[in-house]
Amino acid sequence: MIEKRLENIETKISYQEDQIEELSKTIYQQQQKLDRLEAICASLANHIQSMAEPRNAGMTANERPPHY
Repeated sequence: MIEKRLENIETKISYQEDQIEELSKTIYQQQQKLDRLEAICASLANHIQSMAEPRNAGMTANERPPHY
């Protein structure tokens, strides 16, 4: 009786250890993807900012564009 209970507990612990390992791998992969996405977002933000700066450099806030 006790041996059967111990066997069941050991089986459950083994299953839980496998699940924890699988979840840890998934979290690690998600963190890698998140890091890559953050780097891409930062790069895109810098690119957009660098594209916007020269266009606005020659105009003041209230100045009309040359085509008016």
